Amino acid sequence: MIPFLQNRSYRRFHQEVEISFENLKTMVEAARLSPSSRNVQPIKFYINNNRRMNDKIFPNLGWAGYLKEWDGPSEGERPSAYIILIHDKNISAGYSCDNGIFAQSILLQAVDLGFGGCMIASFKKDGISELLHLPENLDPIMVIALGKPKEVIIVDEIKDGDVKYWRDNLQNHHVPKRTLDELIYIPEE
Repeated sequence: MIPFLQNRSYRRFHQEVEISFENLKTMVEAARLSPSSRNVQPIKFYINNNRRMNDKIFPNLGWAGYLKEWDGPSEGERPSAYIILIHDKNISAGYSCDNGIFAQSILLQAVDLGFGGCMIASFKKDGISELLHLPENLDPIMVIALGKPKEVIIVDEIKDGDVKYWRDNLQNHHVPKRTLDELIYIPEE
C-alpha cells in the first residue's frame, strides 16, 4: 500500500510492541534529510522508547480535541515511543514550516517501518521542558506519539461541512476529508 494512505493520526497502539532506538533514529534521519526553510535546520529531536519515561511524557499530552469524552489512550493502548521536536533558538529565532515537514517525514518513515503515529501540538510545554531539563534556548514545539497502530481509521467524505472526526460503536476512527475536486482550484475564464 502507498505510505501516505497508511499515514493517519493513530491514537491507540499495541503498547507492548516496542520500537527500537535504531528505528527511531531512522525516522529522525528522514527528517534530517528533508527540506528545511533556508536550510537552517533549527529543530533538534528527543528520542524515547523507555517505558518509564513514556509514563512521564504521557500526562503532558492532549489527545483528540473533537473527542470530548476521551482522555487519550488507556494503559495497554499508549504509545511505545515518542519523538519530541525541539526548536533551538540559538540556531534561528524561528522554524518556519520545518516542524510540519519534519513531522510528516518522520511519520512516513514510521509507516514504512510498520508503525504509525500522531503529531501532538497540544501539550504542556512547561511540563515537557522540565521533564527533559531543557535549557532556555530549547523550546519543545511538537510531540510525535509512535507505536504499532491498534485502531482502524476510515476516511469518509465530508458531509454538510462537518470536518470533525468521530468514533463509531466498534471504535473505528472516522476522519472526514474534502473531495479532490473540492480542493483543486480551477479559475473561471
